[in-house]
Amino acid sequence: MAHSFLSCRAFVSGCSGHRLTSDERDFFKSTSPWGLILFKRNVLEPSQIKKLISEFREVVGRSDAPVLIDQEGGRVQRLGPPHWRRYPAAQRYLEVARGDLSKAEELTRLGARLIAHDLHELGFTIDCAPALDLGFEGRTDAIGDRTFARDPRDVIRLGRAFAEGLSAGGILPAIKHMPGHGRAVVDSHKLLPKVEVPIPELIESDFLPFRALSDLPIGLTTHILFPHVDPIAPATLSEKVVQDVIRGLIGFDGLLLSDDISMEALHGDFRSRAAAFFSAGGDIALHCNGDLAEAEGVAAASPLVKDKTLERVERAFSWLKPAPKPFDPVDAAAKLNAALALA
Repeated sequence: MAHSFLSCRAFVSGCSGHRLTSDERDFFKSTSPWGLILFKRNVLEPSQIKKLISEFREVVGRSDAPVLIDQEGGRVQRLGPPHWRRYPAAQRYLEVARGDLSKAEELTRLGARLIAHDLHELGFTIDCAPALDLGFEGRTDAIGDRTFARDPRDVIRLGRAFAEGLSAGGILPAIKHMPGHGRAVVDSHKLLPKVEVPIPELIESDFLPFRALSDLPIGLTTHILFPHVDPIAPATLSEKVVQDVIRGLIGFDGLLLSDDISMEALHGDFRSRAAAFFSAGGDIALHCNGDLAEAEGVAAASPLVKDKTLERVERAFSWLKPAPKPFDPVDAAAKLNAALALA
């Protein structure tokens, strides 16, 4: 299937509410962002979500313009009751399976397939999940139970199962937070975490899940400083981290998105932040908070989607099947609920 990505700029924007404002419509029309990302502030009920997604695609003139969301389960769930079911946090799958990894895989795949069903019905394209960070003791609450496990081998299997569940339901998975957020003890929404761990140790731990799942189509960077790689720039803005670690040691050649560029771990004006991300080798910048003044700076620094980025975009979209396989969400939900009730 051909996609119309040649005329858009390499950034994803948020919006402020349940419908696009006239200023947002003008901004999206003039800058043509690659995609839109939605948060709880944008969510009311199903028909409203469908209208908002359709409105964005109409404004940018691309019926296949990507629309993203963070729908992991647990605390990071933008769609929730009463219109959508509540999903377990990643950590719960192995707990519910009482350490039985095969059972945990089955439940993880099932949970992700249900999430994909919800998202596909509304018109979403990409779920910013799964998180492949390791569950280290002392990690920041911003990560917490979003990790599948402490052992990278368990994270690899459960992360793969989650990605497969999303893909089976017609939703592209986006692994995060590359090259690993599990050791952070402060919240990168507010401060810049620093991980003072030698590279050989990271290769044998934090990097392992990302290396094992490097064939997946999309990844998000993390706003963490790794002084043993780059003593100055956090991963999102670091050419050394992007090229030597993410593209090199990890071997990820998929579409690389930034984590939200408006997070306070990063400094400087928004044009400079976005420019540094692209200079480092990133593909698509995410600006999520809906502040148009900030987004204008990101848009100004964002190149057209072309060359290697366009190739990665097309490769990512080749993951999408024309239509999801037949699926009974009622039966699947009953199975997942029964497993959770028995835990």
